Parts: sequence; structure tokens; C-alpha cells
Amino acid sequence: LDPDHKKLRTLVADKVLQHVNNGYCSLLEPKLISGSQFSEWITGRNPGTYVAVHYIKLIDFTFGGKLKAVQCSGQRGIVGPQDGPTWDSTQLRMIYEYADGREAAFDIHTSWVMPNNFPGYVEQEVQFRFDNGLWNGHSRKRGVECTVEDRTPHEMKISMNNHYNGQFLEPWGERSQRGYGIEVIERFIREVASVEFGGPAEGRSDRLRKEQSQTYNDMTADRQVVAAVQAMEAILAETVAGRPYATVEVNAADGGLVLVPAGSTERKVLYAPAV
Repeated sequence: LDPDHKKLRTLVADKVLQHVNNGYCSLLEPKLISGSQFSEWITGRNPGTYVAVHYIKLIDFTFGGKLKAVQCSGQRGIVGPQDGPTWDSTQLRMIYEYADGREAAFDIHTSWVMPNNFPGYVEQEVQFRFDNGLWNGHSRKRGVECTVEDRTPHEMKISMNNHYNGQFLEPWGERSQRGYGIEVIERFIREVASVEFGGPAEGRSDRLRKEQSQTYNDMTADRQVVAAVQAMEAILAETVAGRPYATVEVNAADGGLVLVPAGSTERKVLYAPAV
């Protein structure tokens, strides 16, 4: 429900931005996070599982498509030993396929070992490239730049301010014009009230099923997100074991998640059912 992310999804849904080709996301945090706030929890962890998951959800919910393959690399040696299971930074790559048979690649870079005095504390950046445009967002530079062929800068602004006044397609399908607000809290209260007080008690189960069927509430909507995280962690575990550069294939002939080590014909099924 971030206004910038809602605007991006709106432009995609309205076919203003057409067919994403590739994208890049990064989130950088200081050593204070890994070395102090999370120090008791950090052993064996990686910043990809911690924050890349939010970008995975943004990509999956905004662009749809079928997740086809996952790759991941990373660096160690600051938070923990250079040959240990604790990661300083990770670089995740996901390949998606769309209904027309075309593919898109997305790279997500995360780190929690930036200098404590770097400007920004938390720095987030996204860039998505389309057949006819480009979307750039940067948290520290405080803004979004969007180029759409034959539409910016006259019909549409290049530098758009979505946080004060924007026109959006909400996750639940309604159109709205608003800025940054508390709609996520409001929506939660409305849905709970609908289930608990929206009719006779004997109809509660039906009302609950209706709310659960919303694409943003339905647990099945997160299957590809969870699969990407599981694949990433399996690849990093392979690296710790001395077998780096593996790929996880999604919905292959022999399983839903299949790990393929680099330079090997061995195939390890991580998850058998279809994702």
C-alpha cells in the first residue's frame, strides 16, 4: 500500500507501462542493524530473507507472471566468518515468464554492513524497465521518476509526487485519489467488521471466506514469494557447503523446486508439488 508502489501497479494494470523487461532493487542498512539490534539473532541469517522478501512481493503482486528460476550469491566475513553461514550481503536473481512467452529478470541486492555514518540509515532503490518506459524510485533522494514513451513530460509528469495526491488502483480493485494515509489500517478494520458484524452469525463463515478470497489476503497469493525465499536459502546453504552458483528451477518436470548445482547433473528436489 505504499503510494509509489500502488502507482506503479496502477500504471501496469492500465497498460500505460507495457511489459516489464527487467528490474533492479536494493536495500542497504548500516552495521548497527547486524552488529547491535539483531546481534543475538544474526547467526546463520542473511539480509535477503530479512528484506528482499518485500521486493519479491512487490514484483510478484505488481507484474504477475510465473516464477521460473532463482539464483543467488553473497558475501561473508564482516558479520561472521568468511566461510560461515552468516551473510553480510546477498544478490538474488529471479526469472519470470509471462503469458506471451516473454521473460523478465529481477535482481535484488541487500546488505546490512554499510558504514554506520552513511547518509540514509536505510536506503532503498528500485528501477524497472519496460518496453515503453522506465520507473526509478529512490528513498533517500525522495522521489520517483517515470518515463513513458510519447506521454512524458507533457501528458504525464516525469517527477511524480504520489504521497500527497495520486490516482490509484487499490489492491482490492477500487479506484481512489488520495495521498499517503492509513488506508491499510482502515481496510483491516473494515474487513474485520464485515466478517464479525456484517450479517447474521450463521453467515460468518461465508463472509470470512469472501475476505480470504481477496488476492492480497489469500495465502496462495504468496506461494511464489515463499518459493523464491526457500530457493534463495537453499542456494546459500549450498554455497556454505562448498558448492556455489547453484540454480533452483521452479515447476520443473521433476518437482516444484529443484536445485541444480553448477557443473553437475545432480538434481535435488526441494519441494515436490507444483508451486
